[in-house]
Amino acid sequence: MTVAVPTLGLERRLLREHPLVVACDEVGRGALAGPVAVGAAAVGVRHARRRMPDGLRDSKLIPESRRAAVAERAAAWVEASAVGWASSQEVDEVGIIRALGIAAHRAIAGLGLDLADAVLILDGNHDYISLAGPAPCAVTTVVKADRDCASAAAASVVAKVARDGHMVALHETAPAYGWLRNKGYASLEHRAAIREHGLSVHHRTSWAISDAPTLF
Repeated sequence: MTVAVPTLGLERRLLREHPLVVACDEVGRGALAGPVAVGAAAVGVRHARRRMPDGLRDSKLIPESRRAAVAERAAAWVEASAVGWASSQEVDEVGIIRALGIAAHRAIAGLGLDLADAVLILDGNHDYISLAGPAPCAVTTVVKADRDCASAAAASVVAKVARDGHMVALHETAPAYGWLRNKGYASLEHRAAIREHGLSVHHRTSWAISDAPTLF
């Protein structure tokens, strides 16, 4: 099977009219436990002229054993990168879509850049950033941006590695749920542990967890 390789085609077109392109992608949207994370990565003209990092792909297409190294190369390649978080409690309080927007705003702020004239590529078809508050720049949604756009792939892998690391650390506080392996998603093991032990403080209690489908 051929693995899709992202390019800088869209970024280069946008950089003709903007000094900076920021891409955002989320991780953990469908998990039963743990925070949702949004990665942000910024590229300018000089980055768009450089060779993309080896192995850069949508994080879901990168073997787990290689993700950390690819994320490190991606973070070194872009002008800035950051990860924003919304906790499971925030997901319960405001819903997953608004929580994604909150996490995205935190990631964008974490870049520490002047984005007044920038443009933002958001993976997907729904602008959850503007839903959570005024966006710092123009937002354009792109379906499969994490697959096709190098900046979004960079944001994806940086966020994925950060969230996976967070869930591995949380595993130590509640090992019965197997977060070391399932990262908070609805594996059979995870759902069996919920039936046996109930919900932890890190679960999204507003979700119909007992009826959740197996995601992998």
